[in-house]
Amino acid sequence: MRIYLRAFEIDDYKLISSWRHDSAMGDLVCGNRLFISSEREKKWVESKLFDDSKDIYCAICLVETDVMIGYISIINIDLRNRKAEWGGVTIGDKTMWGKGYASEAAKLMLRYVFHEMPINKLQGRVLDDHKVTTKMMYSLGFKKDGVFRDDVYKGGKFHDIDLYSMLKSEYLEHEASKED
Repeated sequence: MRIYLRAFEIDDYKLISSWRHDSAMGDLVCGNRLFISSEREKKWVESKLFDDSKDIYCAICLVETDVMIGYISIINIDLRNRKAEWGGVTIGDKTMWGKGYASEAAKLMLRYVFHEMPINKLQGRVLDDHKVTTKMMYSLGFKKDGVFRDDVYKGGKFHDIDLYSMLKSEYLEHEASKED
């Protein structure tokens, strides 16, 4: 592995804030653009440091240099129903785009979710026109469940959101097939 996941540190907010202010990054996520101050970003990171009961956020770091190049998350953890939502992978350092780091991070997080947590189902949402993430979801073993039509308004138009999910049994089967 070229990367590892670690818990957020308080100063990570500086990088995350710079990534959030990049319009190219905002085009790739399901959510709307928001104006977020660095102080608010700091409070948000701080909240992730001290409460992982509903969300788990991890920094994605290069093994070779320990530099943070992005982050990954699992959100809306529901232990009663043994499910969670794929929060997504953000590779904030654009020089690292297209090099497979997002897929590596996703595999590490999936291994954690399905081997270390009592999660049976992981659900995810993807902008329908974000072809790179769509391809990654399929390669990881997610299955498309449906579409929320005209679900997000951004960039002056409505966008569909594709819904994906993966069951633990499907993950284990997919993982075993990659070992052969």
